[in-house]
Amino acid sequence: MTSAAASTSVLFDKIAFIGTGKMAQSMIDPLIKNGFQPASKVSVYDVSAKSMQEMKTRYPDIQTTESLAEAVHEADCIVLAVKPQNVNESFWNQFPSKDSDDVKKDNYRLRDDATLVSILAGTPVKDFVPSGISKIVRSMPNTPSMIGEGMTVWCCTSSLATGDRQSVSKLLHTFGKAIYVDDEKFVDMSTSISGSGPAYIFMLMEAMIDAGVHMGFSRETATTLVNHTLLGSTLYAMETGTHPALLRNSVTSPGGTTASAIYELERGGLRPLVNDAIWACYRRSLEMGGRNSSVGPGMVYNMGEKPEASTTQHIHYMDTTESTSNVPSGEMRNHVDSDDESDDDKKSGQGK
Repeated sequence: MTSAAASTSVLFDKIAFIGTGKMAQSMIDPLIKNGFQPASKVSVYDVSAKSMQEMKTRYPDIQTTESLAEAVHEADCIVLAVKPQNVNESFWNQFPSKDSDDVKKDNYRLRDDATLVSILAGTPVKDFVPSGISKIVRSMPNTPSMIGEGMTVWCCTSSLATGDRQSVSKLLHTFGKAIYVDDEKFVDMSTSISGSGPAYIFMLMEAMIDAGVHMGFSRETATTLVNHTLLGSTLYAMETGTHPALLRNSVTSPGGTTASAIYELERGGLRPLVNDAIWACYRRSLEMGGRNSSVGPGMVYNMGEKPEASTTQHIHYMDTTESTSNVPSGEMRNHVDSDDESDDDKKSGQGK
């Protein structure tokens, strides 16, 4: 498990968490347990009183608050860990003002130097402007953060000075590895690889375990075999730094058992399927942020005619001559590959 040495000084004067779900907990736990931030300098707010009570039971000194405004009062770091659909005008109206007259009315104040850190999927930086905060960080962590092995990609506005960025980097490194990117588009891209990636791996694990059970292993044994095979393979690849293709080739003897398995995976289209899945995830991330999602080899076309198979490579399209009401947003109805038989070939029987 990844761990960092305990800090001799706090990261922030006060850090506020809006939302106390699993991802927020994956950040709060290492912050407090590893000495980066004392519980007394952490405030939390959640619409679920039960969730906040559980947090208070775990960390008696943590500040549980009755409102969002109270939680962010005088905080120099505010972490948004709520559902993206909950971030709307009424949500921003709960934020206190920096104006001194408003402070007198509600007794809560938003610090001028506060940094807003978002872990919301698909929500671009521009959507956080209504907060009144100029220092904005957009990040995309993943679920292994819950055991300190997370992978986070983040970007920020130019308002953050070097010291601010260093503090944010330390915060994001407390629960795994973090990579800074200077263009927000890479955060959306990372959503499709590291952000949603654990789900792909879990699905692969599930399929391998079920196959093992089908062959006769107990589920417990099959699970152990799969878990340690994936763990060992990942660590081996990381420690050797060898290209995955070379590692795969080293396990694949000519005419052997592995070669037979690899043949079936290739014949079943594993590579293009994974590629299409990752591009679909990226497009959905763009759509959630209200941006153009017609990108990549899986580009969605709104056209009345089907593209020519002979000139189009791996093109997904939406056929507007048919009803598209049953097609989920961001998904593709049809797929055309340049290697497919042409209609003329099929009619003449000359296809491959």
